[in-house]
Amino acid sequence: MRSRRHSPAAAACALLAVLATACAIPTQQGPSTIAPNKVPFDLLSPVPPAATTTTQPKPSSYVPVKVYLLNANQDLEPVDRVVVSPAPLQSVLNALLAGPTSSDAHKGISTAIPDDVDVLSALQVGSLITVNFNNAFAEISGTNSELAVAQVVATVAAQDGANVGVIFEIAGQRTSVPIASGAEVPGPVYLLQFVPN
Repeated sequence: MRSRRHSPAAAACALLAVLATACAIPTQQGPSTIAPNKVPFDLLSPVPPAATTTTQPKPSSYVPVKVYLLNANQDLEPVDRVVVSPAPLQSVLNALLAGPTSSDAHKGISTAIPDDVDVLSALQVGSLITVNFNNAFAEISGTNSELAVAQVVATVAAQDGANVGVIFEIAGQRTSVPIASGAEVPGPVYLLQFVPN
């Protein structure tokens, strides 16, 4: 009886057919739920993974800036922060809105600006800067309102010079703000209106 011999090419084709069948992607009507105990634990963790160096700016791309908070006497107090270069004004103002660090708080540093206040935009035209806040800025009342305006104006002046004027907007609408004399002005507001002569 003659035995049949298969060529190496035929054997290779048969092996590839078996492998292709084993690797086929199953089809189903829709997504299916995976039980939590079958998911790797780090995928369920609420803590985001550490950022890689490819997603974070290099330390050399940060620049120091000054923002103005309040000391224990409720006077303007410059504090150092770092923001990503080239330090656009909106980033600097966001650093201001972040408020005091725990180290600042231990030194009696505070802010009159609540943490629900956001800067929507900051636009410079010549020596005037228009800062557009969300509605939460308009809800600051009493002495805190004047202090919050002073913090913003001093922080802007630290970046762009004491002669720059600040116009305040709430959700895109120009608004009047209090200055140190107690008057409400439509702006522009200048640092000299908050610092003693």
